[in-house]
Amino acid sequence: MKLAVFDLDGTIADTLCDLADAVNAGLREMGNPEHSYEEYRYMVGNGAAKLCYRALPDDMKGEQEHLRELFSRYYGEHFLDKTRLYDGMAEVMRELSERGVLLAVATNKPQDFAQQMIAELLPGTDFVKVLGGCPPRPIKPDPAIIREITAALPEGEVSAYMIGDSNVDMETAYNAGMTGIGCAWGFRGREELERAGADFIAEKPEDILAFITDTTIMN
Repeated sequence: MKLAVFDLDGTIADTLCDLADAVNAGLREMGNPEHSYEEYRYMVGNGAAKLCYRALPDDMKGEQEHLRELFSRYYGEHFLDKTRLYDGMAEVMRELSERGVLLAVATNKPQDFAQQMIAELLPGTDFVKVLGGCPPRPIKPDPAIIREITAALPEGEVSAYMIGDSNVDMETAYNAGMTGIGCAWGFRGREELERAGADFIAEKPEDILAFITDTTIMN
């Protein structure tokens, strides 16, 4: 059997603006300087706690948990204001499923937000698991989240793929013994994915289907 495990932010959906707006709202409430969307491309990817830590000024790092609380409150009300699926992603998910590929999501986004977002953006799509940042489970690139997904599979040999847009995802693939597919349209770009050792790099979602099934979407 084949298993395709997708990252969420920067892979399935463009979530950057809503993430940035939520952190900036918290920073603004605390009286700290805000950051541009472009700056946030290099802050996201390691979970909400690390995102908030990176966004704070050097002399305010101890306020990480306060900012995280403000972020979570704002994000819970606005996480789909600007977030959109990448063009072609829903069709690729459907085609993979129709070809017998099992689907899962492994993200460092807080799990409650991840599950709500997937339910809203991809209704009717079957996933083995949708897992996110949920203590005490370690965040990616620790492979614990992958082991939890594969434990839910039927017995049998599995060819597994980790699909994501950052070095974190490619390191997760390596740590879990999976094939890593990098998404060049995401937050970090091709150069980072190449440095991180991606086995394949997709320029568009349809490439994922070709890499996994050796086929393309039939119109």
